[in-house]
This record gives sequence, C-alpha cells and structure tokens, in this order.
Amino acid sequence: MGRAFESKDSKKIALTFDDGPHPYYTEQLLKGLKERDVKVTFFITGKSAEAYPEIVKEIYENGHLIGNHTYNHTQLSSRNREAFKEEIIRTNEVIKEITGEDTIYIRPPYGSWNKEFEKELNMFPVLWTIDPLDWCSSNVSCIVSAVCAKAEENAIILMHDQYKTTVTAALEIVDRLQKEGYEFVTVDELLFD
Repeated sequence: MGRAFESKDSKKIALTFDDGPHPYYTEQLLKGLKERDVKVTFFITGKSAEAYPEIVKEIYENGHLIGNHTYNHTQLSSRNREAFKEEIIRTNEVIKEITGEDTIYIRPPYGSWNKEFEKELNMFPVLWTIDPLDWCSSNVSCIVSAVCAKAEENAIILMHDQYKTTVTAALEIVDRLQKEGYEFVTVDELLFD
C-alpha cells in the first residue's frame, strides 16, 4: 500500500466507529471511505460481528483496523469484572474466526476500563479526544461542525456506524479535513508511528 500522496506536512488524525457493524450503514460508510482512499478503525461488538461476518470481512479486506468493543456493549463495573473480561475474550475469538487475525485494541464501552486487563488480556485501550455525540443527533451539519471545530493533529474522533446521519457526516468530515491537510490513519498508526 503506497502512500504517494502523503506529505511530511500532513497532520494525522484518526476516525473511529463504535458499535457496528450495521447491515446497511456500515456498507455505505465502507463504500464512501473506499472512494476517498481513507482507512479508519472500527471497534465492533462480538454480537454484531457474529450477525454480519461478511461485513467484518469486508472491513478487514479494505484495510481498516478492527478493534474490540465487547460482545454486548457492556460497561465495566465493580460487580461484573469477570463477565466483562469474558465478553472481551469472546469478541476476540469472533474477530479471529472471521479475519484470521488477533486484535489487541479495545474501546471499552463508556470508557470504563481496568488497567489490569492490559496485561491479563494483552489488550490496549483506545479512548477518544473528540466526541460529537453523533448517536443522539440527526443534524449532519452540527456533527460535522462539532468535529471540525475540535480537529487537531493526533486527535481520535469517536463516531458510531449505526446511523444514516453519521455516515453522511463522517464522509463530509473526511472531505473537509483532507482539504485542511489532515491525513486519516488507523489508531495503531497514530499511537505507535
């Protein structure tokens, strides 16, 4: 994968999508990202991955990074540590079964995390720096404005590939920020490059 278009002046930024894959909107998003030659990160739930393995395979084959978002989108609490851990393990197994690859990245739902899991499960948590609350807005321009106003180098944008407005907004965000000199990368490139 060549990056002839990449310049030393480009500012890296990561676009991430939680909760999918969705049977319709993720497909639309993938199509738009492919047209723009942009790679993003999908934090998928095991339940959705099992329901739509062909979409997970397409995400993987298109060169996007796949991370874990637990099996049922469960929030870690003091009372569910072991069950939460099992959801992570189960989702890792689902992802490996579909893609043949291990994942070490996790976006814990609601940002709740236990650092002990990093060693126990060899998982690296990825949170976010920009949250446009796309899941509760049907206003594309508000979502786009919220992200673009806060965009900066090395930012991680949180979105959800379950909504028509999010797909439309995400592609507009890509178009706008690319014009401003941003290069979209997967979170591993942002964190470890």
